[in-house]
Amino acid sequence: MSRPMTIAEKILAAHAGLDSMEPGQLVEVYVDFALGNDITAPIAIKTFRQAGVNAVFDREKIALVSDHFVPNKDIMSAEQARLLREFAAEQGIVHHYDGGESGVEHVLLPEKGLVLPGEVVIGADSHTCTYGALGTFATGVGSTDLAATMMTGKTWFKVPESIKFVYKGKLRPWVGGKDLILYTIGDIGVDGALYMAMEFTGPVIDSLSMAGRFTMSNMAIEAGGKVGLINPDDTTLNYVTDRAVRDFTVYRSDEHGQYARVIEYDCSEIEPQVACPHLPENTKGISEVGNVPLDQVVIGSCTNGRLEDLALAAEVISGRRVSKGLRLIVIPTTPTVYIQALEKGFLTTFLNAGAVIGPPTCGPCLGGHMGVLAKGERALATTNRNFVGRMGHPESEVYLANPAIAAASAVLGRIGGPDEL
Repeated sequence: MSRPMTIAEKILAAHAGLDSMEPGQLVEVYVDFALGNDITAPIAIKTFRQAGVNAVFDREKIALVSDHFVPNKDIMSAEQARLLREFAAEQGIVHHYDGGESGVEHVLLPEKGLVLPGEVVIGADSHTCTYGALGTFATGVGSTDLAATMMTGKTWFKVPESIKFVYKGKLRPWVGGKDLILYTIGDIGVDGALYMAMEFTGPVIDSLSMAGRFTMSNMAIEAGGKVGLINPDDTTLNYVTDRAVRDFTVYRSDEHGQYARVIEYDCSEIEPQVACPHLPENTKGISEVGNVPLDQVVIGSCTNGRLEDLALAAEVISGRRVSKGLRLIVIPTTPTVYIQALEKGFLTTFLNAGAVIGPPTCGPCLGGHMGVLAKGERALATTNRNFVGRMGHPESEVYLANPAIAAASAVLGRIGGPDEL
């Protein structure tokens, strides 16, 4: 009889054809789905060609998504997108997303049912760990690793140790998944889960929506995590069942699975969180931030650009105006999110408040375009990283928060919460 296992160990064991496995073991696993974007896929494609391989392992199990510098901001980004277009046509890649069909990859692929519970998914993008919210062993890899998987359909991992995070208590008003993960990163640090499987559990997680779960898993990498997993439940299955393009198998951690650490949080003590420059671990409760004037607020990204996030921001900003001299940029993450936000009147609410609405793109999150910061400027964003120069000039500053805080701050002209309005 094999020893009790965590969800991470179970998924890897199943994909390696083994009955059980232990942390530290090196395993080769088959991959259910692989993805690259307009920044990372061109390098993978070049490596693929250099290897002399004629065809990808499975043209239905690869996604190429142009989402970082689109609509193209310059000649170089246009060349990158063209390279994806040509490779997708040549190889018959089924899931190539470009132009009006494209969106932010980590929102788009779950929405289309392309990443599923119990699978191994790799992506040449660090926030691939987002899909852990579905109970997927999903992790970011380098472009050369993506190339190898595109050729063989396999990759290798060192089996990670797992840390179990247990969230108890009752959420305060305006507190959601973004606050829980920022609080967690603030507690353990940006390397607190280095190459470990972060497993989010407890009654608060059970009651979180899929949007809140995706946000938490998305930022596992900001604590150094290899994956950020949530055991699938009815909420998960309600989300994936009608979307799934393939059959899938649900795995859950055994009751006596072995963890390197178990950390418990009383969520009733957690207020809305703000990550101050220049690391996601530099977190404070909203009441401790003080007077921080802002030049720009961004609501969007693979972390917090889903319909639920836009609904929350619209609720806060409805009937109000963006503070004079401040720029509010709102970016729905996929065409579907855009249409739904349009139909529900959220985009009208933002426009009436004085916001700029962008097309589905990563854009300002990585200082790509459509919201780059000048020297000395300060932004609050619902994105996932606030490193030096992340959104533009190395002498700019980025603060991270949830969509309700972002919307309130846009009205106040400084960092603050909805309760101040």
